Amino acid sequence: MGEMQEVILTQEGYNKLEERLNELKTTIRTEIAERIKTARGFGDLSENSEYDEAKSAQRANEEEIAELELKIRNAKIIDEKEIDTKTVQIGNLVKLLDIEFNEEVEYTIVGSTEVNLAENKVSNVSPIGKALLGRKKGETVDVEAPAGTIQYKILAIKK
Repeated sequence: MGEMQEVILTQEGYNKLEERLNELKTTIRTEIAERIKTARGFGDLSENSEYDEAKSAQRANEEEIAELELKIRNAKIIDEKEIDTKTVQIGNLVKLLDIEFNEEVEYTIVGSTEVNLAENKVSNVSPIGKALLGRKKGETVDVEAPAGTIQYKILAIKK
């Protein structure tokens, strides 16, 4: 896989990764082990779909565990105290005005593992995240979107 990049996280995002990892290592590992044990009891493993499915679930679970461990090892937690609101940075909530549609939108800039479009959490490497980083309140930014360029005016930067 090569060198893993630094994974930028808020404390909340880091805690969620740790909780998920813990769940995979305990509850889910145990459930899968039970499924494998039960499936073994069905006899012939060569044509035992329950056994194959359980082994496959086990592989997927171990892969996710390895991936989460790697992310946690490479995590850089943002110190919320160091986040200021002079310029846009990871951890900020940015209030924007979509100039064309005269609509206000808010985005929280997060590291790539915490992206959640339903909560308007966008990555620092997404087109909008890249366009906003380092900019100040009152500035207008152009964001290259699939549908063309969108212009936003930065109304407020909060944390």
